[in-house]
Amino acid sequence: MKRIEETMTLLGHLTELRSRIWKILIVVLLSLGGGLYLSPKVLRYLKSVPPGSEMTWNVFSPWDGIRMYMSVALVIALAVSLPFILYQLWGFVKQGLHPGERNAALRYVPYSVICFFTGLAFGYFVVFPMSFSFTSKITKSMELVETYGVAQYFGFMFNIVLPLAIAFELPVIVMFLTKIGILTPKALHKMRRYAYLVLVVVASLISPPELISHLLVFVPLVVLYEISVLLSRIVYGKRKAAALAEVSGA
Repeated sequence: MKRIEETMTLLGHLTELRSRIWKILIVVLLSLGGGLYLSPKVLRYLKSVPPGSEMTWNVFSPWDGIRMYMSVALVIALAVSLPFILYQLWGFVKQGLHPGERNAALRYVPYSVICFFTGLAFGYFVVFPMSFSFTSKITKSMELVETYGVAQYFGFMFNIVLPLAIAFELPVIVMFLTKIGILTPKALHKMRRYAYLVLVVVASLISPPELISHLLVFVPLVVLYEISVLLSRIVYGKRKAAALAEVSGA
């Protein structure tokens, strides 16, 4: 009997998951319509501002143009759909959370969206131009002709911008994990040296191979980590105070 109930529960979760995935797909497809309309405008804008305005975009395959058109449209659709996607994910996992954890997860959804777009902006307006300028100078110093394919250009951009956008989610993730009791400020303090090592590796991978560029990427990542530690202390203190008040009230 117990096994039958567990099977029914599992089937119920799978049915709900399928329903939420379909809702996400419908919203993404609807957003994709807007993305297809905006994609040429976005491409023209990126072509009109540095470093896009400093080069001729080439295609090396008949599919390069349509691939970039669809890729930009999909990125726009996913960006527009992100709040809805996060809300659906929260709706699916909330059944396994306590009431306090549910409120925390829902409250952090808007902050995660803000942090993601902040990371995108920092990556595109700061790190990407710096990285492209560095590689362009090296190319010119070797007396090579800069002939860039549009697919390679956007691939280079996405490899820099997307990791930074994800890295900017760190404070929100740390706050949530602290809120539900998985992380503590003490644990983050112990992990600091290892975290810094990981941040050094990340900064070296997404920035040009010279000291100033490494620092321009590494320092914001360190600041993000330290902000995460500070926020973890605040959340942990409130959580501990709430637990003591509950015990005292009992």
